[in-house]
Amino acid sequence: MSLYIPTTPEHWQGRYDGDAPDLKRWHQHLRYMNLEHPGLAPANKGAVAILGFACDEGVRRNQGRIGAAQGPAALRAACASFPIHEACPELWDVGTVHCPDQDLEQAQASLGQCVTQLLALGYRPLLFGGGHEITYGHYLGLRQAYPRARIGIVNFDAHFDIRPVDPAVGPSSGTGFWQITQADSLVSCLTLGIQPHSNTAQLFALAKAAGLQYHTGAEFNYEDRPTLLKHLRTWERDVDLIYVTICMDVFAAAFAPGVSAPANIGILPDKVFRDCLQLLLQSPKCMTMDIAELNPSLDIDRHTARLAAAWAYAYVYRKL
Repeated sequence: MSLYIPTTPEHWQGRYDGDAPDLKRWHQHLRYMNLEHPGLAPANKGAVAILGFACDEGVRRNQGRIGAAQGPAALRAACASFPIHEACPELWDVGTVHCPDQDLEQAQASLGQCVTQLLALGYRPLLFGGGHEITYGHYLGLRQAYPRARIGIVNFDAHFDIRPVDPAVGPSSGTGFWQITQADSLVSCLTLGIQPHSNTAQLFALAKAAGLQYHTGAEFNYEDRPTLLKHLRTWERDVDLIYVTICMDVFAAAFAPGVSAPANIGILPDKVFRDCLQLLLQSPKCMTMDIAELNPSLDIDRHTARLAAAWAYAYVYRKL
């Protein structure tokens, strides 16, 4: 894990109201772990481990606007002042995987090693990206930890991210699901929030050929809500474990301006989305989640960071 750097308390700063149990906030509750230390203790039940992926090399290769490498720091800052409630599990910050020298492949491999280690210790990983190249590294760790499991990946995203890898460029933030579906027949992928104007006809054809299921952003409305939830329940029964990835560009730009590719008519962070997310988070099969494509350099008054932090909060408590 040569690209891995542990986190220290100065990375978490927030409001301080006192040390009484009913006044504490995440930055006071959080504990720190160095994954390179031998003999790490297994997790207590429900413990969440936050792991950063400070990388946007995949965004650069995909001709996007870089800046998502600063996403983990912005997300930590947005989460720091969250209040602690009685049901809060243990929270650990276990550090960040970086991507120096544009070596995306090594960064993804290192991320996968960290995820495998956390799962082996019994933690519920919560990853802060970084570009959506986080998906492939996250998947590598999950597959290494569960070599024969039927992995279900739910991707809230305006894009399929199923571009074939260009040998002259290498993998990118847009190739993760092509890499996964080409290599692994035991993965079931479901993408929610697809925007037809953001995906070519070829990408739709590739998604169909790979067996990738999807619902468009236009289906995120109250009339179609029962159909979405029914599909999620049916899909969940056919997998052994669930990995949720939230690409922040799935949301309308008014709510999430700080992304590489903002979606002016993206989905809303309303009850329809929240019900879908809550259904997944409350499933005992939901073992890991990441948040991708937060680009602080493009954000406005931290709107995107705060919205992303709300989904982190939901994952920790398994509810919204």
